[in-house]
Amino acid sequence: MADIRKVDLNLLATLNVLLEERNVSRAAERLALTQPTVSGMLARLRELFGDPLFVRTQRGMLPTPRAEALAPALTQLLADAASLVAQEPFDPSSSNRVITISVNDYMQSCLIVPLVRSLREAAPRMRLVIRHLEVADLNPMLGNGQLDMAITIPAFADPALHCETLYHEEYVGVVRQAHPIGTGRISMNQFLAYDHVLVSPAGGALTGPTDEALAAIGRERRVALSVPSFLILKEVLQTDDLIALVPRRLMQRNAESLRQIKLPMQVPGFDVITAWHNRTHQDPALRWVRELLADVTRTNMD
Repeated sequence: MADIRKVDLNLLATLNVLLEERNVSRAAERLALTQPTVSGMLARLRELFGDPLFVRTQRGMLPTPRAEALAPALTQLLADAASLVAQEPFDPSSSNRVITISVNDYMQSCLIVPLVRSLREAAPRMRLVIRHLEVADLNPMLGNGQLDMAITIPAFADPALHCETLYHEEYVGVVRQAHPIGTGRISMNQFLAYDHVLVSPAGGALTGPTDEALAAIGRERRVALSVPSFLILKEVLQTDDLIALVPRRLMQRNAESLRQIKLPMQVPGFDVITAWHNRTHQDPALRWVRELLADVTRTNMD
């Protein structure tokens, strides 16, 4: 059995042109090579196949039976090779790709809902799998294909990942509508007089950006409850006179059940990003979804 490692695709392409032209000079012109170069390649082809391949006659070069037998398979092989390396234009309307995205529940509400609407219009056969936000295993899951992309914050993204900023978010203070705290700007003492609840996406933390801002001015709050998602946070706030700091866009979507309060200090916001692995950086379908997500964000975020 012939060693495939010895086969040079350029030699096979030259043989194909020689079979069509049956003339070394014309074949060299088509291939943009010199005549001696093509003659040298023909010598290598003869050695590879153990056959003269062409014989000279008064009417030019005639293929041997071996060369003629090679022609159909050679044409198909080169066509398959060209198809293999050609990047077909991505057509979202006919794509049936399954795209898996890691994102927390707050960003699902802000981004995934409008993304699904746009995706269903432009790519009705494409399917989305939404997973809870991954933190510890995000990089390996993007690398091994368990995830195609993540919508997250820079702190959770490995520096080796590709990232694109979607928007900047700010924190606002919220309480239930019946909370006894005032409606104007509250004092620091009022802010600290009530227990607080926070969301810890990674699970279990009792401190966050608010505590860092307070520590910078020598103050401290009491966090009575840490929950894993913003969805349960809204329900918890209805049960007690707790205070929470939430992303401003989340408050906009829950204004009927929550009341915003004016904080006595400023808490730094955060960037929301899309993150993906270098393995999928050039994937046409995923690039299209990332671009669609960016468009949806610009359209839906004020």
